[in-house]
Amino acid sequence: MTTSTPLPVGAKAGEGPLFEPLNLGRYRLRHRILMAPLTRSRARQEGNVPTSLMSCYYAQRASAALIISEATQVSMQGQGYAWTPGIHSRVQIEGWRVITEAVHAIGGLIFLQLWHVGRISHPALQPDGMLPVAPSAIKPAGEAFIENELGEGEMVPFVTPRALETVEIPHVVRQYERGARNAMEAGFDGVEIHGANGYLLDQFLSSKTNHRTDKYGGAVANRARLLQEVVEAIIPVWGSDRVGVRLSPLGTFNDIADDDPEATFGYVSEMLTPYALAYLHLVNPAITAIENHTEPDERSRRILELIRNAYHGTLMIAGGFAQDTAEQWLSTGRADAIAFGRKFLANPDLPERFREHAPLNRDDPSTYYGGGELGYIDYLTLAQQRGEQAKPCFDTRWR
Repeated sequence: MTTSTPLPVGAKAGEGPLFEPLNLGRYRLRHRILMAPLTRSRARQEGNVPTSLMSCYYAQRASAALIISEATQVSMQGQGYAWTPGIHSRVQIEGWRVITEAVHAIGGLIFLQLWHVGRISHPALQPDGMLPVAPSAIKPAGEAFIENELGEGEMVPFVTPRALETVEIPHVVRQYERGARNAMEAGFDGVEIHGANGYLLDQFLSSKTNHRTDKYGGAVANRARLLQEVVEAIIPVWGSDRVGVRLSPLGTFNDIADDDPEATFGYVSEMLTPYALAYLHLVNPAITAIENHTEPDERSRRILELIRNAYHGTLMIAGGFAQDTAEQWLSTGRADAIAFGRKFLANPDLPERFREHAPLNRDDPSTYYGGGELGYIDYLTLAQQRGEQAKPCFDTRWR
C-alpha cells in the first residue's frame, strides 16, 4: 500500500526547504532529509556483530543526507534488547566497517548512535546474569525483549535495577569514550550520543528515575552532569563538529518523566550550546499533533520554542513528519533538518520519492524487530517499481 503527498500549487519537483543544502558540523549536506536511528534487531549472530544483511539495509538508504545508525550498545552492560549490535569488541568494529564502506561507496554519510540502556534491560542480556544498572534502584514498568532458551524472542518483565555507585560512573563515561573511538576505527563519519527515550543518560536527567543524593542527583545541573561528562569525553576523540546529541523532551517512553521538563531541557540546551556540536536532535514532543496535521498543544509548542531559543546551533527534529509538515517546520524556522524513521524504513529512496512527490510504501510493524530480509531489505524503490533490476547489495566478506 502506498500514500502520496500532492505537489503544491506552483511548486516544481525537487524544490522546497527539504532540498536546500545544510552545513552540519564539518559536513555540507546536499539536502535536509536525514535518516533517524531505528532499532531493528538484525545482528543475530554470536557477539552481537553487524551482518551483511545490515550492510545491504544501510547501503540502500545512502541517499539520506545523513544516516544515524540504529542505537548501538557501548558495552555488554549497555545492551537492552535481543540481537542489537555493539561497538565494544574487535569483531563488531570489523562488522561495522563493512557497513560504513558500503554507505561511503554510494556517497553517503553515516554517524553511529552510542547507547547505554541503563535499567531498560534484563539479567538475561547482562554479563554473568547481573542486574541492569541505573541512577537509582527503581523498577521500570513494562517488559524487556530477550532471546529465550529456544533462540526465540520473548517479552519478560523488567527487574529492579542496581543503582550505580558514584565511583562506577567514570567507568560508564569511559564506555562511551571507547565506543566513540571504536566508531572512528570502524569508519563512521561521526557519532550521536543517545540521551533520549528513557535510556541511561535520560534516566539521569529525569527526576522520576534519578533519586540520587550525590553530585549526580538533585538539582538539574547535577542530573545533567553525566551527559556533560560523556560529551566532554567524546569531543577530544571526534571534534565537536562531528558529535550530535539526542534528547526527548516531554517523552514518556520506557516509563520516563520529569517534574519540570522546561527547566531540565532548557538547562541542557544552554549547557550544550558552548560545545559547538554538529547538531542537537530532538524526538518531537508534538509527534501526535504532527501525525494528525494539527498544531502542537501549548506545552509542546512552548518547550520546542524554549529549546530553539536556548540552543544556538543546528536543530534536528524527528517524529511524525510527512513531506508537507516537514517543509512547514523548516520554512518557519522550527527546525534546521528533519529526520525520518519509519518512512525511511519502508522507502529506501525516500529523498527521491519526496523529490518527485511520489507515493510512499507503507511500513509493516510486524517486521520491525528480528527476522531477516522480509520487511528489511525488500521494500522496493521507485526504480524497481518502474521495472528496473535491483543491484545486489550483499557484501560476501561478512555474513
